[in-house]
Amino acid sequence: MPMDLTGQVALVTGGASGIGAGTARMFAAAGAQVVVADVDETSAHVLAEEIGGTALRCDVGVLADNHAAVSLAEKTYGGLDVLMLNAGVNSGFTLDDFDEAGYRRAMGVNLDGVVFGLVAGVPALRRCGGGRIVAVASLAGLAPVPEDPVYAANKAAVVNLVRSVAPDLHADGISVNALCPGYTDTAILGRFRAGLEAVNWPLMAVEDVVAAVSSILASDATGEAWLVQSGHEPQPYRFRGVPGPKVPSLASSPSRISESPKSNSSAKS
Repeated sequence: MPMDLTGQVALVTGGASGIGAGTARMFAAAGAQVVVADVDETSAHVLAEEIGGTALRCDVGVLADNHAAVSLAEKTYGGLDVLMLNAGVNSGFTLDDFDEAGYRRAMGVNLDGVVFGLVAGVPALRRCGGGRIVAVASLAGLAPVPEDPVYAANKAAVVNLVRSVAPDLHADGISVNALCPGYTDTAILGRFRAGLEAVNWPLMAVEDVVAAVSSILASDATGEAWLVQSGHEPQPYRFRGVPGPKVPSLASSPSRISESPKSNSSAKS
């Protein structure tokens, strides 16, 4: 069934193009009031006018800009219910041709942008009694990407950040999930596009990824990394559990028992 966000307020970072723009349009079509936040202020305002929302310039790698975006949502529409942390860039280099400035930019947008978005947005969601967060990671956050290891590293960090904050946020009525799409037909492909096209790699349409956002918001899931891959239904990625520590039994450690007989006997009582 179509998503119904009537009366809700949504904030989309990196909302002026690609997956962000597609999601902003979907939110507006579902009845939400939408704030489009993007470093490309002109395109953000064009889209906001198209969907009847509002826009501002936002560099997600700057904490104050994230607070400003959330503040705009609250002052303009009275609150915040849905937070889409979408802004992202590729790195475009390996460790052999390392670019420090490019590294700082990629980490600032892809990781800081999610951390700062949570710092700014979660209190607003709490003030509304709960809400939903989708942080855009990538299939690169679940699998190695030798041609762009820095991108893979910051996207993997986003996945584990989401999994780590989910339990505490759930107690406040807030769900948070990571969206992990494979190669999608957007500008972020950059120099990788030619290589993908040369081998006829199937690129997903933006609409396919936006549909996955809808699936995430319609679910009861939290703390999940939703895998979105061409030819497959969107679904939470199943992580293998990490084994816990092996604790020696008391029977195999007689010296411990003899060292503290009183504590041992009291434990039995």
